[in-house]
Amino acid sequence: MKQLYTRWGRALDREHVLQEYPRPLLVRDGYTNLNGMWEYAFTKDYCRPERYDGEIIVPFSPESVLSGVGRQLMPDEYLWYRREFKLEGWDDRTSSRRLILHFGAVDQACVVSVNGKRAVAHTGGYLPFEIEITDLVQDGVNELLVAVKDLSETSYHARGKQKLNRGGMFYTAQSGIWQTVWMEEVPKFYINSIEAVPDLENKCVRILVEAEEDCPVEIRIRKPEIYREDMEYVERIEGNERGLPDEADMPDGTDDAIVFVTGTANHVIRAEIPDPAVWTCEEPYLYTFTVRMGEDLAGSYFAMRTFSIRKDDKGIPRICLNGEVQFQNGVLDQGYWPDGLYTAPSDEAMIFDIREMKKTGFNMVRKHVKIEPQRWYYHCDRLGMVVWQDMVNSGSEYKYWLVTYAATILSWRNIHISDRHSWLLSRKDKAGKLEFVKEMKETVQILKGHPSIAVWVLFNEGWGQFQTKDLTDILHELDPERIVDAASGWFDQGGGDLQSVHNYFFKLKVRPEKERAAVLSEIGGYTYREKDHIACEELYGYKDYTDRDVLNESFGKLMKKVEALIPEGLCASVYTQWSDIEEEVNGIYTYDREVKKISRVPSFGEGQTQQESDD
Repeated sequence: MKQLYTRWGRALDREHVLQEYPRPLLVRDGYTNLNGMWEYAFTKDYCRPERYDGEIIVPFSPESVLSGVGRQLMPDEYLWYRREFKLEGWDDRTSSRRLILHFGAVDQACVVSVNGKRAVAHTGGYLPFEIEITDLVQDGVNELLVAVKDLSETSYHARGKQKLNRGGMFYTAQSGIWQTVWMEEVPKFYINSIEAVPDLENKCVRILVEAEEDCPVEIRIRKPEIYREDMEYVERIEGNERGLPDEADMPDGTDDAIVFVTGTANHVIRAEIPDPAVWTCEEPYLYTFTVRMGEDLAGSYFAMRTFSIRKDDKGIPRICLNGEVQFQNGVLDQGYWPDGLYTAPSDEAMIFDIREMKKTGFNMVRKHVKIEPQRWYYHCDRLGMVVWQDMVNSGSEYKYWLVTYAATILSWRNIHISDRHSWLLSRKDKAGKLEFVKEMKETVQILKGHPSIAVWVLFNEGWGQFQTKDLTDILHELDPERIVDAASGWFDQGGGDLQSVHNYFFKLKVRPEKERAAVLSEIGGYTYREKDHIACEELYGYKDYTDRDVLNESFGKLMKKVEALIPEGLCASVYTQWSDIEEEVNGIYTYDREVKKISRVPSFGEGQTQQESDD
């Protein structure tokens, strides 16, 4: 496979890797970024190495070229990381301060040790975790050690599109640390989490501040703001150097706060929002706010918006944003990069993708079987891009004769197989089922604060699907404010809020239902090989083109067919896909994000309401 680079990968500063504050929904003024050079070693046994193989750039996986390693971690191996960090004057602060160590994501399982003492073991390659290390650190130099095990697709753990023997629609497996590692010093009593739930109908927001004790809290909400296109890093909630108002602005309320409320941690605090400025794709208003609890001060944000399914004047269920019908014209995004694999080479690279999606004419992106760093969702929030978030698929080896080939035909004929046949859908392990439910709940809890997320996608094409109705009910209970796509593609069990179809080979059509909105959650997949911008000689896609003009003409015809289905009941479509990935060259952009192969989506997807479209 030919190694491609993005412009951001070529410009990577190895001494300052992904330095942005990694958790935009709970920002504090001050943190220690631990990205950069670590030592690494591969071993056959779970035994700390006596010497290391070299240096690795965290948080790029060892399989990626940007890590400086370029080696696959195999299921029978362990990957070790080591680095040192220094604490100055810690002995003077240890009685009143606490130190929290954060990992954005480590694939799949790891054990973390500090100064030779085990701090935590964690399984779940897509989810963040944290550990308090107050009693494990010392004044001066400290050692951090991470041991990683990754079974990839040989286990039932979450794996997305990773495969050890990559090919077709599955890509190079990655392992180890692939999101930011950082530390945060906090007061003895500190804010654990902030959850803001907007209520547009009642013009208020309900804020829950979680802490170890029921401490008094003060909340200041600022006037809403829209980010200009040129405001790439002037981030309102990360004001000053990292995000909070000056202390002098806070006590007397003379800053630009429009709402001031008080309450108690661990109890919902209601704040009235006068004349709410609503969040839309065209005008993505965000309300930033600060929370003070004792010595702790943190910033967050929310948006006044609501996603729902409502019937139009013809009785057809439609997807609505703020009570208005919105056709969601989306693109499938797998979140792979040629040089960083799962890890974008920079914050600018993530911003580039989202902005280009909007410029191309998309107003929605389906994040496919992957959870991104939280800054990606933050950029969708502030730039006005609707998100459909997939749960990360798992389960034992898939039966492709069923979930790919037979399922395509059965779906076209509107024939659905029950998910009770767990052996057919690679779900025999009870432990795997329990792990999926646990990680589904954690995914919602971690991401539900992002206003851009409109839809939770539970299962994709039957990959590890089970107890769909039960899990759909759990999702609705966890987050009643959002839409649920219970079974994207096929193996529809009749639940959820969407009738969700994948169609790459047959004539596009819709079968409107009385309660669920009809969506084409995957279409297209047109391939075109751009000379000097392809990674593999092999080619995978659903319809091949050798002329870019013909490709664009065919894409335009496909979008016209989509548009023609809107009056019949179609509520959303998702084109496959945003960028080429290895063999799969069906992207709007090439894998290296250098050539835009498809120029523009027709205007019907640019925020136009259904009524306007019909007129």
